Amino acid sequence: MAGVTAYIDGFNLYYGLKSKFGRRYLWLDLVELVRQLRPADDTVTVRYFTAVVKGEPAAAANQIEYIEALHAHCGPELDVQRGWFKPRSIGPCRLCGQHYECGCPRRFRSYEEKETDVALGAAMVEDAAAGYGDLSLLVSADSDFAPAVRSIKRLSPARPVLLAMPPGNLKPHKRFVDVGYFNINETALRHSQLPETVLDPAAGRTRTRPAKWA
Repeated sequence: MAGVTAYIDGFNLYYGLKSKFGRRYLWLDLVELVRQLRPADDTVTVRYFTAVVKGEPAAAANQIEYIEALHAHCGPELDVQRGWFKPRSIGPCRLCGQHYECGCPRRFRSYEEKETDVALGAAMVEDAAAGYGDLSLLVSADSDFAPAVRSIKRLSPARPVLLAMPPGNLKPHKRFVDVGYFNINETALRHSQLPETVLDPAAGRTRTRPAKWA
């Protein structure tokens, strides 16, 4: 039995789930998911990296409800680390010089996610260097994490690193070297759903699956 430290790329998992299954499995118990994926091992901790969306108040409210439900249900086994979104104005086209406008005299604005990927990679390397757990499990298909995996291999050559590929991703990018991988199956997702309502003693209320996520 190995002690598993898991690292979940929130947006990579979200987009994989949504593209494959719609919103059916978004109310996901992340600690239970890791247990389902590694039933013979001991889950030491699950680190979840995400950021609350900007410019979409209803979606942000659903996301906060979910994060608070996770805190209440999973307790200290789950470590939630939140990044942030930086506003970014969409400038003129580099070819024609025209602005992206709808007829109103304003610039369109988008948002750029900050810190979550860097925080995840740093946590993986830090835990490996400290000998925290026996095995690193990365829930993501994002090849940007390949340098962090290589660092772990240099620091702890004997430490296994596994990739749990979110739905819609068949195999890792070739930048990942000397790692095992497997695909997250629908059965594991089905068996890893939070209760429809979660008691949150800290807030003195219950947290409920958003209607749109039914």
